[in-house]
Amino acid sequence: MELKYGPISPYVRKVLVVAHELGIAERIRLSPVDAKDPDTIVPANPLGKVPALILDDGTVLVDSPVICEYLDAEFGNHRLLAASGPARWRALVRGALADGVMDAGILVRQERLRPAELQSEAWIGQQLGKVFRGLDALERDAPAFGDELDLGTIAAGCAMGYLPLRIPETADSTRWPQLRAWLASVSQRPSFTKTVPVIA
Repeated sequence: MELKYGPISPYVRKVLVVAHELGIAERIRLSPVDAKDPDTIVPANPLGKVPALILDDGTVLVDSPVICEYLDAEFGNHRLLAASGPARWRALVRGALADGVMDAGILVRQERLRPAELQSEAWIGQQLGKVFRGLDALERDAPAFGDELDLGTIAAGCAMGYLPLRIPETADSTRWPQLRAWLASVSQRPSFTKTVPVIA
């Protein structure tokens, strides 16, 4: 399998954490994508986004939730996402919240890269509101995360690992204390230590 990836993408990190947790990381060949050159990813994903996973038979899977669910179903016997029942829906909701937080954070980052005179503070504020409300919801849920990972908590960990790198407002160490305490613990797992984002 070949994974089209970017070194700081939290969505790519989700896939890599899953691969490490399932013990199949060595079966995935990493192919870096140049964010400034769409030709490096568009042939695999017409949306021009990472990650994209190219299977051995040439099938291409796009979008991190799809890729993570595929890996867990094919290689993990649904260890990280239950096939049915309440645990499945809890994990999917957690994952959706975490992905939504990352989506909004990336929109803030992109807006702030625009020339100052073109930036919309109202837009930035709207997206930051999504980030804070999403993290607040995960904070309330954090005591129930437990020690075992699922696709939802993996997404939450990747969101918390990414946001302070790009969104200074999320680096306040006094906010989301239960989520941060959980992250400090889970960050000791090899799947997290081996996939720390790298800023070029």
